[in-house]
Amino acid sequence: MYRSLEACVNDLEKHGHLVRIREEVDPYLEMAAIHLKVYEAGGPALLFENVKGSRFRAVSNLFGTIERSKFIFRSTWEAAERVIALRNDPMSALKSPFKHVSTGLAAFNALPSKSSGTPPVAVQEISISDLPLIQHWPMDGGAFITLPQVYSEDPAKPGIMNSNLGMYRVQLSGNDYEMNREIGLHYQIHRGIGIHQEKAARKGEPLKVSIFVGGPPAHTLSAVMPLPEGLSEMTFAGMLAGRRFRYSYIDGYCISHDADFVITGEIHPGETKPEGPFGDHLGYYSLTHEFPLMKIHKVYARKNAIWPFTVVGRPPQEDTSFGALIHELTGDAIKGEIPGVKEVHAVDAAGVHPLLFAIGSERYTPYQPVKQPAELLTIANRILGTGQLSLAKYLFITAEDKRPLDTHDEVDFLTYILERIDLRRDIHFQTNTTIDTLDYSGTGLNTGSKVVFAAYGDQKRELCRQVPEVLKGIRGYDNARLVMPGVVAIQSSAFTSYAAAAEEMKQFSEALLEADNGADSSLASVPMIILCDDSTFVSETINNFLWATFTRSNPSHDIYGVNAGYEFKHWGCDNVIIDARVKPHQAPPLIPDPEVEKRVERLFQPGAVLGDWGK
Repeated sequence: MYRSLEACVNDLEKHGHLVRIREEVDPYLEMAAIHLKVYEAGGPALLFENVKGSRFRAVSNLFGTIERSKFIFRSTWEAAERVIALRNDPMSALKSPFKHVSTGLAAFNALPSKSSGTPPVAVQEISISDLPLIQHWPMDGGAFITLPQVYSEDPAKPGIMNSNLGMYRVQLSGNDYEMNREIGLHYQIHRGIGIHQEKAARKGEPLKVSIFVGGPPAHTLSAVMPLPEGLSEMTFAGMLAGRRFRYSYIDGYCISHDADFVITGEIHPGETKPEGPFGDHLGYYSLTHEFPLMKIHKVYARKNAIWPFTVVGRPPQEDTSFGALIHELTGDAIKGEIPGVKEVHAVDAAGVHPLLFAIGSERYTPYQPVKQPAELLTIANRILGTGQLSLAKYLFITAEDKRPLDTHDEVDFLTYILERIDLRRDIHFQTNTTIDTLDYSGTGLNTGSKVVFAAYGDQKRELCRQVPEVLKGIRGYDNARLVMPGVVAIQSSAFTSYAAAAEEMKQFSEALLEADNGADSSLASVPMIILCDDSTFVSETINNFLWATFTRSNPSHDIYGVNAGYEFKHWGCDNVIIDARVKPHQAPPLIPDPEVEKRVERLFQPGAVLGDWGK
């Protein structure tokens, strides 16, 4: 639909979805602060026409609402949906051939087109220092590209059809990077570029990389799309754009003809530099680590180029809308990939990767009168072994029985599980394994643990709807607050060490049992207790509970239990305790600079350009 990012910007403005900011704005913290305020208010896309220190314009919040995203892709969305559906269920084309006639055109657009002549983006060569060097959070290591399309090819099978397009964090300035000569490339585990770099290193060769920035919005979305096996990002970009991805090569580097900017360079085997910190989507800073160093070859910009960016932080943010868009387009793909799965929800409020809710099937033993998880455990293992889902720490899974469930109704879904779970049978740990690179609750970079809470069968308990007396008045544990049915948050002294925490949890458990007064006590109505630094905050909203609990805990180290013990190496308890206190090794949370917040208020005053979006 759009041949360029500028065409999209003009169309959004024409239909009232974009506001131009003509006043000079500082890329150091101000642009991000403005974006965050407008996003939170459900406001429009923003075109910054006067970026301090750069001659290029910048745009943000393009995908800030699902409605605006669908508007952008209104001409091509259904065709792209049909092509993906055919990849998942090719038999549907045979069943309804006339319904899929238009799919042929979408498939034609999917084929990348190698072009001749000088790419529009190559009309001018620039330097990294010419770009809008946007720093988002006060403790960030420098300026970053937040919406890059990082392109690499398989060294063993060169060519665009064996390429990978991913959205990996790119640090442009700061740390030890030589300005205009080096940038940092941060990619997490389970990423396609890692396979390419490993192959290049094995051959003793540098990996050529092209970073596209801007271009049609379809190209940006394609870089984050989890596509079915065999459907490349480049072909999907063409389908969603309604126009073939056009490219050529300069000096051996792939150049997108439609990008606003292209940065080319090489990653040499074994060469890294410290990258970060950087405010990230879990709501904390990702810390400084060694990541691949990219040596700059050339930087290009098209005439009237526009620099797209977003701001990441504690959900919800613009990438929340990204996620919703992707789920709507590819949500059914997981059903074809994992038999028995009906729904998997990566919970955005918990930072996406830490927490999964899933609905599976339970068909193994329908002849048995007692219902318990069986097939669900097989499905759980498949989920935790599939792509990005394998980075999750917590998986809550059940099957529908007698009534439908919705994983997006977090309270109802968790209530259903907590009513049915057998806490001595249905909790399953995986220790010393991989977690998200950006999650600092584990034992090291990429390392931590996982736990599956699997529940199925008849209701086993009534959940408390108010804080039971047994949780009140325990010395050292104060301000018990109801989070939701069956879940109570309680605060205690700050975490010091795991050795001390283990002793504290032992004493806490003993105190609860002593106060419990027998089998008919109310303690049984609280299957989950959250130990935290501020129970008022944790209980204030469900999003606070999901964020604080599941981003600040490592299952193997931070799950305890009342009357806990092992039976043939299987751990169980009467009540689960999750220690969600902040730990010394965890990354600091993202806190805006109050001075910057005060400065940008000028744009939100009545009568100012963003006056309609001020509070």
